[in-house]
This record gives sequence, C-alpha cells and structure tokens, in this order.
Amino acid sequence: MKIKSIIIIFLLVSTQLVAQEKDSTEITLLKDDPVLAAIDSMMASGYFESLGFNDNAAELNVNGYAADSVPTFDSLTYAKRFEALNANSPFSLVYNTKITGYINLYAKRRKKTTAKMLGLAPMYFPIFEENLDKYNMPLELKYLAIVESALNPKAKSRVGAAGLWQFMYRTGKMFDLEVTSYYDERSDVYKSTDAACRYLKKLHGMYDDWDLALAAYNCGPGNVNKAIRRSGGKKSYWEIRSFLPRETRGYVPAFMAVNYIMNYASEHNIYPKTPDISCFKVDTVALSDHLSFAQISEYLDIPIEYIEFLNPTYKQNFIPNTGEANTLCLPVEKMGDFLTNEAKIYALKTEKDRKDSIAFAQNKPVSPSNRGNATIYRVRSGDVLGSIANRYHCRVSQIKDWNNLYSDRLKIGQKLYLYPKSSVAVQNKKKAQVAVQKATPKYDGKYMYHTVKSGDNLWDIANKYDGASIEQIQKLNKDIDIKKLKLGTKLRIKPVG
Repeated sequence: MKIKSIIIIFLLVSTQLVAQEKDSTEITLLKDDPVLAAIDSMMASGYFESLGFNDNAAELNVNGYAADSVPTFDSLTYAKRFEALNANSPFSLVYNTKITGYINLYAKRRKKTTAKMLGLAPMYFPIFEENLDKYNMPLELKYLAIVESALNPKAKSRVGAAGLWQFMYRTGKMFDLEVTSYYDERSDVYKSTDAACRYLKKLHGMYDDWDLALAAYNCGPGNVNKAIRRSGGKKSYWEIRSFLPRETRGYVPAFMAVNYIMNYASEHNIYPKTPDISCFKVDTVALSDHLSFAQISEYLDIPIEYIEFLNPTYKQNFIPNTGEANTLCLPVEKMGDFLTNEAKIYALKTEKDRKDSIAFAQNKPVSPSNRGNATIYRVRSGDVLGSIANRYHCRVSQIKDWNNLYSDRLKIGQKLYLYPKSSVAVQNKKKAQVAVQKATPKYDGKYMYHTVKSGDNLWDIANKYDGASIEQIQKLNKDIDIKKLKLGTKLRIKPVG
C-alpha cells in the first residue's frame, strides 16, 4: 500500500509539473467579458457614426461626374467660393493667382493624395478641433497639418522636422516634446497637437494676425520680423510676402488652397478614400511595464504594421518602461483582451524583450533583428539611405530600425544589415556581379563616360566607377533628363585627369 501511495503521489506531482511547463510555453488568453465587449463596440460605433464619415463616391457624386473627369472652373467661381469661406473665417481667405497653382496641385496633380487625406480626416480632425477649441483658436488651423505632413505622424523632413506638425528638435523641446532613442513625442498625435496649438497661439500673440502667425510657424519669427523691416514696416502677409524666404512665400497660399479643397472636394470630383487600415475604432491604455510590438502582435493577433500605424511615437517597435504611464493604442475589439490578460502578457516576455529592457535601463540601443538572415551592405561614396532602400525594396525607417541608426548620415565603408525579400536580395546580387563585369571605363578625351544599357539606373551607374557619385553625374549631364535614361545615351561620369 505504501508503494502504491508513493507511485500515485509521484504521478500526481509529475502531471502537475508537466502542466506547469506546458502553461509556461503555450499562450492561452482569457476571453473578454462579452457584455463589456458589446458595450465598447457600441460606444465606438456611435462615435464613428457621429463623425458623419461617408466614402460612397456614387452617393457623394451629386454633380454626376464621370470617374475620370477633372472639372475646371473660371476665376469668378473660385472667387465666389473663397468669399463664402472668408465670411466665416478669421483668416484672410482671398482668391488670387498665387493660390490657383496650389488648388491645381491638390485638385489635379495630387488628387489621389487629397482623397487619402479626406479619408484620414475623421481620425485626426476631431483631435485637432478639440485642442483648438480648448485654446479658443480658429478651427481652420486643423488644415495646417495637411500642408505640413499630409496627415502622416511619422513624416520627417530633409532638415529634421518630424510629426504631424513638423516640429524641429529645438522647437519641440521648447514645448515639452521629448525625443529619445526609443520614442519621439513629436510623432505623438495628442502631445504634438497640444504643442502646435500653444506655439501658434504664442505666434498670434506676437503679431495679432493669423496669416503672419502661419508664416512665422514655417520660417520662424526672426525671418518674419526681417521681412517686416525690409518692407518698410508693412504688417500684412501679402505686403511682406516678397521679403520672406522662398518656401514661406508658398506656405500661406498652400494653406488657403487646402482650406478650399477640403471644403469643395466633391465639386472637383474628389471623394474620401478609406485608409487601408481601419483606424477609427481605437482606444488607448496606460502601460505599467515595457512591451515590444512583436509581443503585442503575437499575443493579440494584430499585424505589427497595424500597431506601428496606431503608435507612431515609438521608434524601435518597443515601448520602454520610463516610470511614467506610456500609452498603447489598440483597436477597440482588442482592448478588452489586452486588459483581461494584461498581467499575463507582461509576464510572458521573450529573451529579446528582456535584453531590450536592460538596454533601455543602461541607455543602450535596443537589440537589432536576428543577424543570421541579413544581407550585408557596405556603404559606398554617394550612397544615401533613400537610394539603398529603393534598391532593396524596403523603407528608410526599416534600415534605421535594423541598424539602430538615429540619423540619415552614412560613412563610407559602414556595414548595414538589410532584410529584403529573398528574391530581391538574389536579384541585386546578380546585378552587382554584372555591374562589376561591365565596369570597364571609356574615355572621349575630356571625360570618362558610360553608355546607358537596358536596366541601368543612376545609382548603379555611379557605383560602377571608382570616385563617381550621383551628384557629380547629375552636374556633368544637365542637358540630359536623368530621370528618364534612354538606351544608348552617353553619360559623362567624371573629368579625365
């Protein structure tokens, strides 16, 4: 009997240990409360419907335009429409020839982009309007984010401005927007919008004129003050416009054109295009520990691309534990699952998550992707991140994430780890081998030259010849359309001697 009892106890303990081991490796999420989930869904739907969003082109096309029709209007029609807008706005929304070009830009050349922005507007405009109302500012300022970033919270300019409202690093700091190796609050929709409102209100207080405040937002108060002095003390935008920096001369007209096109889009046969990712029914939660996007994606079954889109603040697909309540934005239908299993999700961290947490605490870069399947690329003269990204069919942001790069600067000989699709990697390897074989230089007395062959592009050509660069080739061939290279064209590569 004693032996039997010992065997039974042993089997029970063994079964319990196996069960515990199984629990530690398998992910079993508890189901959310169905009643609470239904209430959340109804609340989200009610808010969505209150926005009045409609992307039914057939219903919105009250003018009966053909799908490919591009309507045109005379100056009198434009003037009447601007007059109607101006009557209800503190801005000087006047129509003139300077604005016509920007109307054509958004209504014709960038018609598809305008449709996308109309589709994104229900996500961002309520946030903008809430903050503008809070500071008692004109609601038309919500259109400024279209001019600045085309409603892309991850947008970055060539001079380093970032986010929906394109804050430079120093200006962002002035308005409490923190930037670290792990997150950039200039890309935080809520914090950057509040900062933009405070900055614009401050600029308006300087000039008591919204047009001048907009100009100062673009080029800085110092440049606006210089323009006022050079104009002999004039105080209206149109009077000092010719004395402003070139970019700012088009900035206010572009803002006025966006005001117009967002109000008269259907008259131009443009209708909202629903975003590829449904981004309206979302909610946020404050986190008490660090999490990786991969972790959230795995446990809640959400594509990482979706998490990236909803959480643009975090730079390395990793939400650090800063001691403050960092927020996570999720689809409403996933929020209940997260809250019900929050403690379990925190507990089930991968080895990489633990290393990333230690790295953050030590102020070191988060660990990069697994190096095993990487394509190693060494930077050459003339290389920029954009050209490398195009060649390997990936994004600049991905290259920066894969290599923990915090700026766009590259050094000759620098090693980059790339993770393109295998077919792209093989194709580029073959191209590189062919390029080496065909890189025999030819001369015409003054210049080394290259005859364009099938499949050639400027980036590949520059890398075939030592000491050549894209910029140099462009300067030496100003008489040739570099963007549309024709077979047999002779390109000057560099001077001889």
